[in-house]
Amino acid sequence: MTEYVKMVQKHHVDKVRKDKGMADLFEFLTPCHFGTESVLKKEITDLGYEIKAVEDGKVSFLGDETAIPRANIFLRTTERVLLVVGRFKATTFEELFEKTKALPWERYIPENGKFWVTKANSVKSKLFSPSDIQRIMKKAMVERMKQSYKKEWFPEDGAAFPIRVSIMKDEVTVGLDTSGESLHKRGYRKLSSKAPITETLAAALILLTPWREDRILVDPFCGSGTIPIEAAMIGANIAPGMNREFLSEDWTHLVPKKLWYDAINEAEDLIKRDVSMQIQGYDIDGDMIKAARQNAEDAGVLDYIHFQQRPVSQLSHAKKYGFVITNPPYGERLEEKKALPGLYQEFGKAFAGLDSWSCYMITSYEEAQKYFGRQADKNRKIYNGMLKTYFYQFMGPRPPKKKPEGQ
Repeated sequence: MTEYVKMVQKHHVDKVRKDKGMADLFEFLTPCHFGTESVLKKEITDLGYEIKAVEDGKVSFLGDETAIPRANIFLRTTERVLLVVGRFKATTFEELFEKTKALPWERYIPENGKFWVTKANSVKSKLFSPSDIQRIMKKAMVERMKQSYKKEWFPEDGAAFPIRVSIMKDEVTVGLDTSGESLHKRGYRKLSSKAPITETLAAALILLTPWREDRILVDPFCGSGTIPIEAAMIGANIAPGMNREFLSEDWTHLVPKKLWYDAINEAEDLIKRDVSMQIQGYDIDGDMIKAARQNAEDAGVLDYIHFQQRPVSQLSHAKKYGFVITNPPYGERLEEKKALPGLYQEFGKAFAGLDSWSCYMITSYEEAQKYFGRQADKNRKIYNGMLKTYFYQFMGPRPPKKKPEGQ
């Protein structure tokens, strides 16, 4: 992120805090892929918000109501933005009911709001039945709303307010889902390969590397183009949520429409429209290359990326100090697994010919380094859903510093 972008976004947050005061801050919870928490933390900090906690697979922060549109529109590496309604300890269903009922639901949900517990998960806790947790918490919310609005029945024909509940070691976290459909669904990927990497994970992997828009980037297993497209969006500073809708856009009592317009205008102002990038995506499957081109066009970044049907054995480039960032096949199917040693050998042999380049690859294949032909300089464990993967990092030398103009 450039100093100009940081300056603009810090000015925005400082102005809001001066106008509204710190007392109006909410707590937000943003889940991410396990192993990418540091990237999400930096994203939130760059937006100007205060980090409250970093835990396995999630980051929580403080922000006012402007954080709802801004976090949804700008954050690249979280799956959704949850507005935390409350936290408490519960070891019995009676305790869960009473403490849920004690939360200030009327602050968030209007009397015609549609509300339900859309998801409940429990780990190492006495309360472990998701359906019972959902049923009891819904009942407690209704009782609270009856008291607050002096009504016995609610039409629930207004805006939607889905609640997500997490119980870890009997500690309950209750959050309103401000995003709706997962944030990895940017809106551009209508065509995908059979084992695609999510947009949020692709963005996190790129941000874990030193790649910048003035450096060459090649993905030799590009599939439907997710890594090259996310790189182009990062390089041009295109906010990932600019061209989609969010569930909380209908929460006008909490977030006036103007705040959404302001966030979109901020994102428009920060796009680097004159940027020049050298991003390439290769795949052996011609149909995937066609899909990648269409996806890139829908994302508005096709001009920044060159896609070509090409096997990994033909990975080459005339220039130095480039980056390979890729998601090669894992061989989840038995028949595909047999081909992996040869595939990784071809990849390693081709990469060895790229003098001074760096390679970053994510894979669950345990023998990737063996057949690639070298040990990674760094290895980060990342969970892609329930699948344990490794982000292998083979570092090339840094390019020489550019001489100032006129020297």
